[in-house]
Amino acid sequence: MSSTELRDFLEIPYAQLEEWNLNAKAQRMNRVPLAVVQEERAKFLTDEPRIKAVTVCFTDLEGRLHMLDYDKKFLLGSADNLTFDGSSVRGFAAQRESDLRLGIDWHAFYWLPADVFGPGKVLVFGDVLERDGSPYRADMRLMLKQFSQALYDKDGTQCNAANEIEGFIFKGRDAERHYYETGQFDFVSTGGYYHSLPGDPLRRFIDAAAEAQRAMGFANEKDHPEVAPAQFEMNYGHTEVSIAADQIQLYKLICRQVAARMDMTASFLPKPVTGVNGNGMHTNLSVSRKDKNLFWDEKGEEQLSKFAWSFVDRILTSGEQICLALNSSVNAYRRLDPHFEAPNQIKVSPIDRGAMIRIPLANEKSSRIEVRSIAPDANPYMALYTILRTGLEGPLSRNASQLRDQKRYLPDNIYDAIAVFRESKYLRSVLGDQVCDKYAELKLASAERCPRALGTRIKRAEIMFHHEVQNQYLWGLF
Repeated sequence: MSSTELRDFLEIPYAQLEEWNLNAKAQRMNRVPLAVVQEERAKFLTDEPRIKAVTVCFTDLEGRLHMLDYDKKFLLGSADNLTFDGSSVRGFAAQRESDLRLGIDWHAFYWLPADVFGPGKVLVFGDVLERDGSPYRADMRLMLKQFSQALYDKDGTQCNAANEIEGFIFKGRDAERHYYETGQFDFVSTGGYYHSLPGDPLRRFIDAAAEAQRAMGFANEKDHPEVAPAQFEMNYGHTEVSIAADQIQLYKLICRQVAARMDMTASFLPKPVTGVNGNGMHTNLSVSRKDKNLFWDEKGEEQLSKFAWSFVDRILTSGEQICLALNSSVNAYRRLDPHFEAPNQIKVSPIDRGAMIRIPLANEKSSRIEVRSIAPDANPYMALYTILRTGLEGPLSRNASQLRDQKRYLPDNIYDAIAVFRESKYLRSVLGDQVCDKYAELKLASAERCPRALGTRIKRAEIMFHHEVQNQYLWGLF
């Protein structure tokens, strides 16, 4: 008898996965009390003997997703006392204050496709907490979740988001980590926009990744090759903003895992190859209250309400200050190139794709704004939190309406973006001095390992020290 026959771990059909994950998502959307959800999830884990481990996820200040696997029985008995070494996570605790806690967010619970993640596992997101159990300031996920809940508790206001996340598929596993050896990326196909044969590597990857996303409750809408060779995008429905931010992390995790199983690499570097379009993360946002879309006004300019225009104007007012939160890496500033549909202009437009904000065609249900200047390597929780806080509460220029058409541009390099970020009293009021200083310090540390003048050729260092690629060994080689 082979060793695999000795194991009896849970494998759930995709149709059932989708049903369970959509039900869990509905509970979260409807804000079912945490105690109720926790009891349901604990009962499932207790009653299902074929679950071997629970993967608990959290995100660091730069946006990297970290995962710890806990034995199921241990987790059920110790869920209120999970700790980890925060000093080993860049941007978290110092060595002298290393211990941090993890609180299980039972609302953010996912059943996993066994063919992608292995059988017998489920996944749940965690909140990073201080030693005394209070919220850890550098956990942007928890900050976004608390902000969203406070709006809802006040008057039923809900912020909604849907992200259009672009990526590339390159030949070979770990292509980014081998870039300092090879100096190049190899496309798996050379098809263009919407153009890919059904059996080619890019289409096979898209099909498999989209199937896994649907199974995890993403409510997918469409998927297709993008403009550049071997570039992809998979679109899914809008949802409450803290759920949307988790889905960004899961989207990238699924894509990387599916690609690796096909001996390929899914890359979310903003501009891994010069001469072709880069990767964006266009973010569609709306605000609702009691099922009414507050952005819609049939008679308003571009059919947007005065509330929506105020939201837009506040973002434009602070466009330069929030740029680093939306474009967090050296490589991201290559993408802000107007020759490749890059949204580097601090303005709003229904048609100009070079504008920071676009107004898509919509109806009452789908009325929204599209923030186009976000790179896919941004910390999704920081980016969404910063945009929403700015749109709802940020400073408003006295000549706000004139900002919409003025020729103003986002920083074209990370050094200028860091300087503006550091000097922003507004962002310090939103994120706090400690987070602002630590984040700027991390961004500068990475930038200083890279060429100051980007030029037209992708430099090895900007890949090697990119926060989604770097590891302790490579960082220590500098």
